[in-house]
Amino acid sequence: MHPAPSVIFFSTFSGLGFGLLIFLGLGMPATTGWSAFAFFTIAYLLAVGGLISSTFHLGHPERALKAFTQWRTSWLSREAWCAVAALTLMAIYGAGLVFFEQRWVFLGWLGAIASLGTVFTTSMIYGQLKTVPRWNSLLTPANFISLCIAGGALLSGQTTWAVILLALAGAIQVFTWMHGDSALANSGTDMATATGLGSIGTVRAFEPPHTGTNYLLREFVYVIGRKHAQKLRIIAIGLMTILPLILLLLPFNHWIALIAVAAHVGGVLAARWLFFAQAEHVVGLYYGKR
Repeated sequence: MHPAPSVIFFSTFSGLGFGLLIFLGLGMPATTGWSAFAFFTIAYLLAVGGLISSTFHLGHPERALKAFTQWRTSWLSREAWCAVAALTLMAIYGAGLVFFEQRWVFLGWLGAIASLGTVFTTSMIYGQLKTVPRWNSLLTPANFISLCIAGGALLSGQTTWAVILLALAGAIQVFTWMHGDSALANSGTDMATATGLGSIGTVRAFEPPHTGTNYLLREFVYVIGRKHAQKLRIIAIGLMTILPLILLLLPFNHWIALIAVAAHVGGVLAARWLFFAQAEHVVGLYYGKR
């Protein structure tokens, strides 16, 4: 699928922001006053900034509020409600830490759960799509959640947890790639099933349906070369997991921590670009692109 910059930015930075909110809700780090204010500011800038950017790829951003009405059937609507709940709960919890130096434990746990729920609902927007076999797997929410909490541990300065969670997130990412490469072939969907003509013989594309492009081709049929994908995967896993792990195992230094965070963010951005660029929508079968 077409890797829109706004979606890449949204899924990367909102995940990091909510990941940091999860750890803050659990009392890690156990900070109050202006130090807590700094942590919450970073978390909200990432989470809210990512959510706002998600509206940029909508055809009618002014209708975004209507998403709240479809929570019974839409994961996008559930994401919106979870995000509002998480941000509201964590704002009250953060106010207690910043202005009253009080940690309201139960509220923090609720906010952490709502933050985790927001990332899960985001992942299910993609994971539910049977038309994209690479996404239609439990590995999609596992991938989103593991990167969310790994990034949260890194941003909150929880070195031990960050080492464990980064290694786990890296392993899940590699397994997600391996599973995704054969997902379309293993789905049983091909040109015969897509057209419904398999019962009368072998189906092949004689010529494209039209000579020009259209919306479907622009948005759902994006092709990236295998060699380029492999190079980007190496870059992504190296930046998002391997380099931060090496840096975290060195004696602590604020500059080292900053480089580890920057490397992780760069790696996640590359992985997210691949997440969309390599998503083979079955509509491409009609055009002989799969």
